Amino acid sequence: MLALKNSSLKEAVYYEQIADHKIKCYLCPFECRVQEGKVAKCMGRQNIGGKFYAINYGQTTSLAMDPIEKKPLFHFYPKSKILSIAANSCNLGCTFCQNWAISQVKTDTHCITPERIVEQAIQYHSIGLAYTYSEPLMWYEFVLDTAKLMKQAGLKNVLVTNGTLNEKPMREILPYIDALNIDLKGMNERFYKKVCKSLLKPVLNTINLVKEFQKPLLEITNLIIPTLNDSEEDLDNLINWIADLDPSIPLHFSAYHPDYKLDVPATPLSTLRRAYDKAIKRLHYVYVGNAMIPGTSDTYCPNCHSTLIRRNFYQTEIVGLSGENCNHCDTPINIRV
Repeated sequence: MLALKNSSLKEAVYYEQIADHKIKCYLCPFECRVQEGKVAKCMGRQNIGGKFYAINYGQTTSLAMDPIEKKPLFHFYPKSKILSIAANSCNLGCTFCQNWAISQVKTDTHCITPERIVEQAIQYHSIGLAYTYSEPLMWYEFVLDTAKLMKQAGLKNVLVTNGTLNEKPMREILPYIDALNIDLKGMNERFYKKVCKSLLKPVLNTINLVKEFQKPLLEITNLIIPTLNDSEEDLDNLINWIADLDPSIPLHFSAYHPDYKLDVPATPLSTLRRAYDKAIKRLHYVYVGNAMIPGTSDTYCPNCHSTLIRRNFYQTEIVGLSGENCNHCDTPINIRV
């Protein structure tokens, strides 16, 4: 664990007072109405005396160095290390949450300032900072302040997010973001509502908005949960939607294991293999995570099918790239190196 220092309370953005010290939040699509003294759904914003405060500002559960592949980001500076930080906050209520101890319940945190994080990123030779593990967009004020300083220092900002944010705050933060991995949990509105306590459409809107900005590198993760989002229709809808948007977006299928409130059996390797085989027919870059299926963590040229990058868990070897092109056929690859 890296050293942490104190921070302070900060007034939130994207809210208004509506009546009798009541507040309406406009950060995410849930637009919580919060009585005085109460806390919003995300646990990060509180009505104090008729003003809204980011009570999670500078409060982090962890700060550590990770391989960039752990985010997972396979097309963003492969083999690099990135400082990673988490909030004790989330606006979803996924019954299967694999990081529930820091996203669904209150836990111990430490304080740190944006300035100190930049110092530590430089000290530890990180390419930048990944806002990850829980939901960074519910740490909005802190992430925005920190991302600006990271940019000024010539470092990278990475968001690992559920993508459930309103358009205006998303437009404000995206110019400072270099890469995102967005968790697209499925293409079924009922699944999102029942199992994730959330909404599908805002996530799709966020993905479209990232593509509109063009500059940030985008990768997508889908956690496959048996009987809930693993049907042929579920997989086809997910794959086809991404392919129609941009077949060069990397897609990561991730293996689920029982956790938090859900005890459905773990994802079988055969399901992950089936998903991979379906997706690779329409998408250029497909990966399987949290499971060992030979070849499904490697990157291949979408034109000549040569191996470009080999991976064994977090051991990464670049074998077929010349800059950002395939060194066999010179095809441009959707990658940052």
